[in-house]
Formats: sequence, structure tokens, C-alpha cells
Amino acid sequence: MAATRSRTVTRARNEPPPAHRVRVAIIGAGFGGLGMAMRLKQAGIDDFVVLERAAEVGGTWQVNTYPGAQCDIPSILYSFSFAPNPKWTRLYPLQPEIHEYLRDCAENFGLGPHLRLGHEVLDASWDERAGHWTIVTGHGTWQAQILVGAMGPFSEPATADLPGLDSFQGKVFHTAAWNHEHDMSGGRVAVIGTGASAVQIIPRLQPRVGALTVFQRTPTWILPHPDRSMTGRSRRMLERFPAVQRMARTGIDLFHESLVPGFVYRPGLLTWMDLLGRAHLRRQVRDRELRAKLTPAYKFGCKRPTFSSTYYPALAAANTEVVTSGIREVRPDGIVTADGVTHEVDTIVMGTGFRTTDNPAFGRLRGRGGRPLSEVWDGDASAYLGTTINGFPNLFFLLGPNSVVYTSQVVTIEAQVTYVLSCLRAMDRRSLTSIEVRGDVQRKFVEAVDRGLRGSVWNSGGCDSYYLNDAGRNHVFFPGFNRRFRARTRNVDLSEYHTTGQGKAMRHNGSGSTERSS
Repeated sequence: MAATRSRTVTRARNEPPPAHRVRVAIIGAGFGGLGMAMRLKQAGIDDFVVLERAAEVGGTWQVNTYPGAQCDIPSILYSFSFAPNPKWTRLYPLQPEIHEYLRDCAENFGLGPHLRLGHEVLDASWDERAGHWTIVTGHGTWQAQILVGAMGPFSEPATADLPGLDSFQGKVFHTAAWNHEHDMSGGRVAVIGTGASAVQIIPRLQPRVGALTVFQRTPTWILPHPDRSMTGRSRRMLERFPAVQRMARTGIDLFHESLVPGFVYRPGLLTWMDLLGRAHLRRQVRDRELRAKLTPAYKFGCKRPTFSSTYYPALAAANTEVVTSGIREVRPDGIVTADGVTHEVDTIVMGTGFRTTDNPAFGRLRGRGGRPLSEVWDGDASAYLGTTINGFPNLFFLLGPNSVVYTSQVVTIEAQVTYVLSCLRAMDRRSLTSIEVRGDVQRKFVEAVDRGLRGSVWNSGGCDSYYLNDAGRNHVFFPGFNRRFRARTRNVDLSEYHTTGQGKAMRHNGSGSTERSS
């Protein structure tokens, strides 16, 4: 009898602990996750948790600590409208200041009890019978009625798959995993890629290293950097008169809106920016051969343009070489290009961007029938308003496909968070347990987006970019003004959704069609 009791106790002790239950689970503690959490608190909703794999909040701005990391949107707009910061020290903030702002937001809004840092999500599955999401982390399991995916498009670094890279005897790291302990002073450093991160890093590396080799596949459009200090009188003005900051935010927002016709409808309107970029290049690079290498052969705006007043001088420096021949292989002592030249280096920095179309997190989200999002999307991400996805009830994406408007991504996040809150209020009013966007509604949205982007500079500007997937579809931008996107996400229209719960609602019957439930 005692032995039986002992075995029973042993089995009980070996059972996994019960799942934690919350109404809302948020994956990620960057701008998206924190913004969602802050607005939930403002709405009086405290039954939520934020699951973050890192040891700190901050998302992109916690991870990207490379030298010179800086936002390319003015700080007044690259912040929450409901949490203004009058203490920015620069017009375009550097990484430490943005990270500090996000930490302050978490503290000021009392998010500490809701944060679960070091909790990487290993699996998140929709339980059809129970009507909730089951989220498995390295530190326990959660059950949530609502799941918000705020992983962000720049959360998984993309590294170049170069033959022989494993044989390299020096240091190799990505810009998003900067090795601060590695001293490159006087060394021979290679930077692969010339995108936004590389444009910021190269001017910081060039004066320190002995030789800098920049491997460029496609040149980037560079404009003079308008950054300036916001200390002294300008900062005191923002601190004393909050309305001034609101007006400045509106003005910057309207300037970005004024560029939309050129980016989306008539790329010819961007000619003045093309001329400005060419003049900037001519002024800073005297060598004609180098200037030819650095002159883009595609229209301004097709790839992400950026600001810098120090990038071109760094490339023109005596210790820098710009290589445009493709990389053939990596050897223990350097990089061999397609022209047969070996470039001896002892450090390789990957400025090769992020996995925007094949983020591993997509394989961990399993919707109706257990299908992972990576399988549903299969390299062609789509969603309704960049936020909800057919086959994934009660899942809301922030900065999802075709949600980005040509302004601060924080503007997009705030619009989507407003939409999520609208959905939650509608669910409460109707006593609904789940909502899922209809397949035909999502398809019509995607078709309209594709039509709207057909003549945009991103689609027709003559370049390849991360905006386009392997099939050439633009899966990033919303084709229009941010005011239009905000208007469409202000309130949910439940007629566009399958719903389950009390009252008259539409419920899946398991065959792909729907039936009435009461």
C-alpha cells in the first residue's frame, strides 16, 4: 500500500506544472510589444504577459549595439505619441538613448510585473477545442485567449552563406551581434554589405583599423545627414511647452506624408532627391572611378535610402577599398572574389540584413489544424491590414506584411495597437471567444495592395530589395498615406471576421465553410 502511494506521489511530482492563464500574451518587448502593453494598461486591462527572450526590453534597440547605431527617423516621431520624451539630446537619436527611452516607458507604465524576460517562445499553438493559445517557453507554459506577435521584422539576422566561411581563422560576427570584446584597432577588417547598418558602422571603423575592405553588391542612395543637437534652448522649449513637441511631431509626420505620392504613385516626383544624392556624392568623392562604383543604377527610393555625412569620406580614405566583384569563397586568411583576387583580412563583419521572409519564429506559430505560419505563408507573407491572418484565430501581428507606411514604424505600431484594442472591445461587447479574418477579406486586401504598389518606386524602380520576396511581391509596404492606414485600423468591422461565442456568430464547421452558432 505504501509502495503504491509512493509511486503515485512520484508520478505527480514528474507532471509538468500547470499552465499560467492570461487573457493576452505578447511575444516581444520592443517598440511593438511595449506599445501594446502600455495601451492595455491605459485601457484598464491588466490580465496580460509580455514574453521576451532577451534579458532586457528594447527589441531591435537592445540587440543592435554596433558603433554608430542610430535611428533614421527624428526622435520626436520615433517615439510613442502617448509617451512623449522632451529630453531627447539629438534630432536623430543614437541606440543608447532609444534603449533608455524604452526602459523608461516600461517603468513609467508599470510593466514590470507583466514582463517575463529570458522567456523565449518555443511553440505557440491554437487549441481549437479550448479556444485559446498554448504558448510554451523555456520557463513554463502559458494559455492565452489572445496572442500578439510583436517579434518585429528585424529580429533574426541574415548571414551570408559563403563557401569556406567555417575555415576562416579570424573573427566573424553580424552587426546585430556585435563583438565588443574584439579589438579591431590596426587590423584588416572586411565589411560585407552596404545597407543602413554598414553605412553607420563604416565611418566608425575606418579611422581605427589598419585596412578596411568593403564588399558592395549594390550601392545605396545617401543623403546629407540633417542630425543636430537638441540641447540648450530647443530642449528647454520642449520641456516647458509640451504643445510645441506635439506640433513638431505633426510637422515631421506631414513632411513624410508629402513624400508618399512620389514613393507610391509617381516616382518622378522624387527626382529632386535623386539630384540631391548625386550632388552629395560628387561633393564628397572626387575620385571618378570610386564615384562610379558608388552611384546607384536604380531610382531613388527603390532600396532603402539613408543619411550620412561621413560614409563617403570613409570610403574615399586611403586605408579603404571598395570591392564590387562578387565573393567566390572564404579562405582561412581572407576572402576570394570572382575575379580571383584574395583580400587578406582578420575580421569579417556581416552587414547583411535580416530574415524578413523566413524568420524562424514563423515556424513556431501554429494555427488552425496545427499548421505552422511558415507553411501557410511559404515565403509569401500576407495578412489583413498587416495584422490578422486567416487560419489563425485571435492572433494579431504588429508590423506584419503590408503594414508599413512611409514614416516612423512607431506610427504603424500605434495604428495596429488601436485596431487590436478595438477587436478586444468588440469581443467583450458580443461575448465572443474568438475572431478570425475571413479568407476572402484577406485575399481582397492583398489584391488591392498589389494593385496599389504596382507603380510604386519599390516595385518599378529597377532594384532588388528586402521589400520584395523571391516571387517579386512587395510584402512590406501599405500603398498609401499613413492617415488612410490609421483610418482603416481605427475600428474593427466584425462582418469581415468569423467569430465564435455567445449570440449570433459565424463558426467554422471544419470543412472550410461556416455555419451559424448561437
